[in-house]
Amino acid sequence: MSTPEDTGRSAPPWAPAVPDPSAAALQRAVPAAERLLAERGIPEASVARLPVYLRALRALVERGVRTVSSEELAAAAGVGSAKLRRDLSHLGSYGVRGVGYEVAPLVAHVSRELGLTQEWRVVLVGVGNLGRALASHGGFAERGTVVVGLFDADPGVVGQEVAGTVVRPMADLAEVVRSEGVCIGVLATPGAGAQAACDALVAAGVTGVLTFAPAVLQVPEGVDVRKVDLASELQILAFHEQRKADAARGGPAGAGAAQPVDPVPAGLAPRATAHAPGHPRGVRRRTGVSR
Repeated sequence: MSTPEDTGRSAPPWAPAVPDPSAAALQRAVPAAERLLAERGIPEASVARLPVYLRALRALVERGVRTVSSEELAAAAGVGSAKLRRDLSHLGSYGVRGVGYEVAPLVAHVSRELGLTQEWRVVLVGVGNLGRALASHGGFAERGTVVVGLFDADPGVVGQEVAGTVVRPMADLAEVVRSEGVCIGVLATPGAGAQAACDALVAAGVTGVLTFAPAVLQVPEGVDVRKVDLASELQILAFHEQRKADAARGGPAGAGAAQPVDPVPAGLAPRATAHAPGHPRGVRRRTGVSR
């Protein structure tokens, strides 16, 4: 395994001082949440759908609905009824044949599984336009999440008040994380500064990162990352809209349209690189895919 001195790169704040050459240290890093889910037998995809079910259930509570069938709940959540029943069965919620699910108990059950029965303190790094919008979003408090600190590396932003909270310098991050018991950080920085900001969060003790930055982050084992890539989602929608437009014109998608020119001449495309087992990725894993 190469060390930071071997590669000429400086080690991130969370990197071990001396690499552990043991097999355990070289194995593929598995996110803590995924490991826990594997132990409990709950697929990651099922967990990703639980907030959707909870949103639909809360809407039913507001309407005064006491019981709901799997078909009705599935339709409200936008999934198939078989998939919904399978997802909820992982939680031990099987429902009653001919009756369905009791809404209020199921809300409590799903909320407990998602950790929403306690308050989670969060810090936000990057107080630009997106960061300000996130800091002002009232939905966090409604879901048991409280933003206890805003941080930015720009001296021109530090000291400003946003949504009732004064923006602090990055030098104060570790102190706030420790004193407030923070374990989740939100990244709203530009892509160029995302890795450094993520390293600072991890070094401060944060073990869960929600990133809006257009960058692939590398984190140590035990740190979970969820990525929200707004630009990519818009591009996916644009792809589908283009397909609809092509179909409306008649013929297969792309028919009659000018073919794009390959910007990379043949034979000059970059090759994929295979990494040996001792590569630093054994300690530091790349992440950034939310699905």
